[in-house]
Amino acid sequence: MRAKTAVVLGAQWGDEGKGKIVDVLSERFSAVARYSGGHNAGHTVIAGGQKFVLQLVPCGVLRPGCKGVIGNGVVLDPIAFLDEVDRLRKLGVAVDDQLFVSKRAQVILPYHRMIELAAECAPGRLKIGTTSKGIGPAYEDKMARSGLRVIDLIHPTLLKTHIEAACAEKNAIARALFGAEPLDPAKMFEEYAAAAERVRPFVADTGRMLNGILASGGSIMFEGAQGTMLDIDHGSYPFVTSSSATAGGASTGTGVAPTAIGTVISVTKAYVTRVGEGPFPTEIHDPTGDTIRARGNEYGAVTGRPRRCGWLDIPLLRYSNQLNGTEWLVVTKLDVLDQLAEIPVCTGYEIHGKITDEIPADVAGLDAVKPRYTSLKGWRQSTEGITDYERLPQAARDYLSFQERESGARIGMISTGPERDQTIILSEFAEALGGLRAYA
Repeated sequence: MRAKTAVVLGAQWGDEGKGKIVDVLSERFSAVARYSGGHNAGHTVIAGGQKFVLQLVPCGVLRPGCKGVIGNGVVLDPIAFLDEVDRLRKLGVAVDDQLFVSKRAQVILPYHRMIELAAECAPGRLKIGTTSKGIGPAYEDKMARSGLRVIDLIHPTLLKTHIEAACAEKNAIARALFGAEPLDPAKMFEEYAAAAERVRPFVADTGRMLNGILASGGSIMFEGAQGTMLDIDHGSYPFVTSSSATAGGASTGTGVAPTAIGTVISVTKAYVTRVGEGPFPTEIHDPTGDTIRARGNEYGAVTGRPRRCGWLDIPLLRYSNQLNGTEWLVVTKLDVLDQLAEIPVCTGYEIHGKITDEIPADVAGLDAVKPRYTSLKGWRQSTEGITDYERLPQAARDYLSFQERESGARIGMISTGPERDQTIILSEFAEALGGLRAYA
């Protein structure tokens, strides 16, 4: 049975290469809908030798005829959004005909950035390792029912009233707690009222739009941001993001019912990376980690921060698959491991002398994990650009089979390089999604 809807998300701590995967898969979907996060997330897509770095805009807009939807679960920085739209226009992308923003999405304003940056830098405060783009404080205001939504942004009177009231409160808080300089509400209103007029043409009732697409026989891909272990409820709290990065967020973040979700596709690297602070059981603390970082170009697409690198973590992947109801796995960056003679894979945890594969809910528990490794044979030859599964070295196929067997989800796709066509699409996966070109 072919899936009319699919959620594509990160199985680990984000940066799994979802951007390329969403781009490749979007050829058979009517729309791609982003459902969580903000412009702290970055997707890099390379198509026809051209590089696109996307932060808020869904990858679907790179495909002619595919709608890109920014759902209500996203927090929107209007200035960052317009900058990204302008960059895409210059690259020849038809954003004006394909891109839509939910009326119900929350808006990030300068005081959100001020509060987050001040809190992150304050002495004695727990450092989370945020991008300081105002994401967390915007979600805080959403939950406190004091946020500004896009529908309010484009009404000047409401915008002015909101900015004046919010600045009076946020300036006082920032000055009292962090000694921050106050923001000028009049200047802010002038800048954001002008931005609102440029955002206005993109604004739509996107929940109604998406449900209409399905009712008329179309198909939707839901694009996740960050990764499962950064989910506000199920991740390595408090070193997490501020939104629902798991598959459940696709419904609440777009207005499409959970019963309409056809399949879940989790993207996992052939190893693991993490950006910022927080526990990381399989992190590599020797020069091999530096080698993987260099070969995988493991630096943030938005921030440029170096990513921490670690070995594949099977208990974590099982946990992620369970949370998301993952049916299919996509494995990225297999080629990064090409030079290794032996590849350790974590198959279980030891915590205070006890063997387990349970993911601890607390940071102290995760920090206490001693990974138990199984060593698999490396292939020591290039897999870069291979598009036929049978052409992979036997040891590489063994590595993938081990990952599939131990994680409990089927591998449907393997990325062997950054370009669209450097991809292996297995026939069962192609058939399940319909219309995909299978290379093997």
